Amino acid sequence: MVKENIIISLGGSLVAPNDIDTAFLKVFKKAVLKNLNKRRFFIFVGGGKICRNYQKALLEFGADNKDRDIIGIDISRLNARVVKQAFGENAFAEVIINPTKRINTKKDVVVAAGWKSGWSTDYCSVVLAKNMGIKTIINLTNIDYVYDLSASATQKALQAGKDPFSSKNVKPLKEVNWKDFRKIVGNKWTPGLSMPFDPRASRDAEVLKIKVVMINGKHLDRFENFLNNKLFMGTIIS
Repeated sequence: MVKENIIISLGGSLVAPNDIDTAFLKVFKKAVLKNLNKRRFFIFVGGGKICRNYQKALLEFGADNKDRDIIGIDISRLNARVVKQAFGENAFAEVIINPTKRINTKKDVVVAAGWKSGWSTDYCSVVLAKNMGIKTIINLTNIDYVYDLSASATQKALQAGKDPFSSKNVKPLKEVNWKDFRKIVGNKWTPGLSMPFDPRASRDAEVLKIKVVMINGKHLDRFENFLNNKLFMGTIIS
C-alpha cells in the first residue's frame, strides 16, 4: 500500500514552552506512531518562545534580522534533535535542514529543522511540500483556530503583550480560503514573527494549492481526529 505523505509544522513552543516538554513529546510520539500504517510524516520543528526570547535579547544589543534569524535556526535544530531522539529507530537518522533536496528513506518519520536566514520553518515546510509533491501540512500550534483579525491588529496586540484573540468580538474560522487568510497574516515576515502561518509560506501554499490544517497541539486528540476523518476543532486553509 502506498502511504500518504503529510508534513507537520510543529511549533517550538509546544516542544519547549520553557523547559523541554518531554511529557508532550511522549504523547505526540504515540499519536504519530498509531498512524504509520497509512501515512509517513515529515516533521518540521520550530524555535518557539525560547527562540523569540533570544531574538529579543539580540535586538537589544543591535543585532540585525540576519543575526536574529540565525539564532532562531540554531534553536530550531536543537529542538529537532530532541524530537528525532524521541522517535528513536522510527525516525530517519539525520535531521533534515535542506528542504529543496529530495529525501530518500524507508523510515516513516523524518524530522527537519530551520535551514538558512530568511526561511521560517513554515516556509521550509511549503518548499518541501513542493519538492515532494505533498498536498497537506498540519500546523500544530498553540491556538484553537485562526481568527478573523487583521494582521495589523494582531501585531499591535502582540507588541503590547496582549492576547489578540481574547476579545469576544474576534470570530474563530473553521474554514478559510487562502485569499482571506492572507489578509489576516499580511505579506511581511520578520524573524520571530508570531502569526498562525508565515505570510510568505501562505503565498506559496496558495499558488501550490496546498491545504494547511491549523490544530492546537496541546490537544492531540484533535490531531488524531483529523487524521481519521472525524470532526475536529481547528481551521482548514485551502
